[in-house]
Amino acid sequence: MAVRLVNKKIKAPFFVVNPKSFLFGESLMDLARHADQLAEEYPIDILFTAPLTELAIVAKECQNLIVTAQHMDNIECGDSMGRVFAESLKHIGVQAVVLNHADNPMSCSDLSKAIQRAKDVGLLTIVCADSGQEGQALAVLGPDIVLAEPTELIGSHQISDRNYVISTIEKIKKINPCVLVEQGAGIRSAQDVAELLRLGADGVGVTSGIVKAEKPIEMMKEMIEVVAIYGKKGSIL
Repeated sequence: MAVRLVNKKIKAPFFVVNPKSFLFGESLMDLARHADQLAEEYPIDILFTAPLTELAIVAKECQNLIVTAQHMDNIECGDSMGRVFAESLKHIGVQAVVLNHADNPMSCSDLSKAIQRAKDVGLLTIVCADSGQEGQALAVLGPDIVLAEPTELIGSHQISDRNYVISTIEKIKKINPCVLVEQGAGIRSAQDVAELLRLGADGVGVTSGIVKAEKPIEMMKEMIEVVAIYGKKGSIL
């Protein structure tokens, strides 16, 4: 498989479709293909995460998405088993990786090394932070994106409150203004997406709000349209 060149920098505003492990096989690919069409239609960066077993086919069939791994280990090619290393992801066309998610927490040392490993092979990095303080510590490590989401709101019907969103963005940007700040957790509607962008988020990531929606494809399109409008006008009426 030919290795695709990674974007040198994600543009804000961006959108992340994160099916986690809710979807696989044809159900995942149906969502990915529709997301790919939207990425071609709208001038915004759309990242699409997939389980390890699905990454190669998503990368092969979806040329407009930034295909994103849901985890990567801090290891090199060699004497290890059942773990994921940077070169193997790059080889199958992956362009970005999520690190330190609540389901796969990493020590600061491992995270720092994993970010560097990803950079060495040309993978973008999205690192997860529960709080503004953690986000500041992670921003020092130089990831491309810090995903700020309170662990207790993941999978809920409630987005982060105004104070959390504003304070996490301010704290992270103060340490590293080059880092993009994504907001996630509890996003269920296009209105939620609009609110987070109004409050200053560079990007928004959604799982349950799409995969558990009555009409997932339509919901995803509505959310992406909001991001595209914001990117074009710099505001949402």
